[in-house]
Amino acid sequence: MKIQVDKRACSGQARCWATAPDVYELNDEGYNDSEDRDVRSDELAEAARGALSCPEHALFLVDGDGNVASERDMRGYAGLDTN
Repeated sequence: MKIQVDKRACSGQARCWATAPDVYELNDEGYNDSEDRDVRSDELAEAARGALSCPEHALFLVDGDGNVASERDMRGYAGLDTN
């Protein structure tokens, strides 16, 4: 999986980083700077929680075939209720 960031949507609230500081990086202005970062399998739950925490929905997890994980998929990766 890779992280994709909609930089136009990111408003720099840094909730992703606050939720998953070992996965997400911020630039000097406080905006997400994790574009195309590979997510290891042991980081997937944390990456999903960080993406789900974004109020602008600016973060996506994308598999090797270019498929974007749905919100339900990310909730499952994060160990959250998927109903």
